[in-house]
This record gives sequence, structure tokens and C-alpha cells, in this order.
Amino acid sequence: MIREILQYGHPVLRQRCRQVTMVDSAIHQLAADMLETMVDAHGVGLAAPQVGEDIRLAVIDVSHDPACVSLLKVNGEDVALLSIMPLVFINPDITGGREKEFGIEGCLSIRGIRAEVRRPINVKATLPQLDGSVLEIETNGLLARVLQHEIDHLNGVLFVDRLTAVAKVSMKNRLKRLLEENTQR
Repeated sequence: MIREILQYGHPVLRQRCRQVTMVDSAIHQLAADMLETMVDAHGVGLAAPQVGEDIRLAVIDVSHDPACVSLLKVNGEDVALLSIMPLVFINPDITGGREKEFGIEGCLSIRGIRAEVRRPINVKATLPQLDGSVLEIETNGLLARVLQHEIDHLNGVLFVDRLTAVAKVSMKNRLKRLLEENTQR
């Protein structure tokens, strides 16, 4: 089922989400709905708060571009990107490397706005799966960026919060207009 994607200004987008303590049929259905919603919206990632659920669950699918990463290790082994897509995870933990780069980001909850965000190039993430297994992922490229973006959502952080001071100033009026439009709906 395709769910409504909440937009900038909705309070749940600013909440630190609750841990998933039990994976039941409702969680499996939510994950399936989120994947369907993400694909319908032409996104590469979606976090539960974006569909109004304040739990630590996210989905990612960057399979449209298998060359979007040059490093991908899962549980210490080199793997093909397509072997882990789509990625569905709960209660993630992530650490970024020291080296950072700028990259263009957008968000399904902040329509029409894209901006350069500086993030670590390489990440290591612990991603518990719905079946109880755990993926330890080390990656870079688009997958690293999307993991950071979606995990930020689970912590109530939006990509516009990560803009440089200059970019925030130049984006201020656009975000204010977007907030006004979204609160009038």
C-alpha cells in the first residue's frame, strides 16, 4: 500500500524515533508499504517517520546504479550491491570515516529542494534485519550517503540541517515558504 509521505514542518520528522522492540506482521507490512511508497515516489530511501511512524525502521534501494559504490563489504566479505538490495533495517548504528565530501541531496519530505551536503565518504553500519540477522556493512558512494541520510531521519535530523552556514542563509526563504505551504494543507 502506498502511504502518504509527510512533508517538511510535520513534527514527527523532528523526533528521535523509538527502537523497534518486536518485529511482527505489522512491521513487515510497514516495511513492504515503505518500499512500495519509495518506488512510487522515485526515491532511493525512506525512513519510517516520513510515513508517520516514529520507529527506527528504514528502507533503501540504490540498485538502479550498481556502480554507485566502489567499496561494499557485508560481514567482512566483498559482495555485489544487488545481493543486498532492497535493504530493510531497524535500529541501525553508523559511524563515518574522517574524510568527507560534498554531494547533492534531496528528500521526499522536502519536495523541490536539493542542496550540497558534506558527509563522510566511507561508513560502517550495523543494520539489524527483520529476520533477526545483522548486516555489518562497510561502504562508500551513493549507498553511504543514503544510509547517512535515512539514519539522520531516525534521529529527527533533515539534510537541510547539515547545510553550510552560507547555504542555510540562502535556503532560508525557500524553506520558510515550503513550511507555510505545508502547514496550510
